[in-house]
This record gives sequence, structure tokens and C-alpha cells, in this order.
Amino acid sequence: MAEIRRSAGLLLFRRTAAGAEVLLGHMGGPFWARKDAGAWTVPKGEYGAGERAWDAARREFREELGLPAPEGAALPLGEVVQSGGKHVTVWAVEGDLDPALMVPGTFTMEWPRGSGRTAEFPELDRAAWFGLAAAREVVVTAQTAFLDRLAELL
Repeated sequence: MAEIRRSAGLLLFRRTAAGAEVLLGHMGGPFWARKDAGAWTVPKGEYGAGERAWDAARREFREELGLPAPEGAALPLGEVVQSGGKHVTVWAVEGDLDPALMVPGTFTMEWPRGSGRTAEFPELDRAAWFGLAAAREVVVTAQTAFLDRLAELL
């Protein structure tokens, strides 16, 4: 039986005159470069059995954005299972940051595929604030549940 892949993340949100906004990251690397719809995600990452999901969520926020994880009360948004089978757990935290300050972590992969050469890419190539309706249009499909749950809590 295959081990379940688990990911945890933080959905930063802020309140504006126009309503709530959430901070999403655009997935880095060549597969996502020309995609918008379905290419944005909650800053998150995988963790193993020896780490608590909450600790992983805070670590991954810092690694993916290069900025400290937000402080403040965390609102649990539960778990979803993405199309690839990964179980993702997310908390919402109210806060604000300037996406221009992002210094993303990187990963290395063979590129072009089959070439034998490796290249380094940012985990997230940019971050931006989205109203909840706009976020639904670009976020990974399974993660729309987190937006719905946040809207209910607000």
C-alpha cells in the first residue's frame, strides 16, 4: 500500500473595503510558466510522519516565500485531497505582506526532460493578492474548498 503524501500550508488573508483577499503563489518551473488557471496555490509543502502539520505549514510558508510565517490566530480550514492523491491541510491566518518582498525557495530538476541537464527553478515564481472570487478562478481546483471555508468563517 502506497504511503499517503501529505502537505500543509498557510492561507494568508486580509480584509479590504472590497472584501477579503488571500495571498496565493504561482507554481514555479517550466510546466507552469504559461499557465494561470489552476497554477496558483496556497503556500504549502510536504511533510513526513515525524513532523506536525502545523509546524510544516509554518516552515513551508517561510521556505516558499522567503518571508517569516505570519503570527496570529490560526483558523483551521481542514483537509482536501488533490487530484494527484496528496492530502493537503491548511490554516488561515490574518495578516499582510508585500508580495514584491518574496524570495522563493528553489528546486532542481532535469530540464529539458531527457536531456541529462539539470536546472534550478523557484518553487513559487510569484505571489499575489486575490479577492475570493478571483482566487477561485486560478487556484488548484481542490483548494477552492479552503476559500469556501474561509468565506464561511468570515
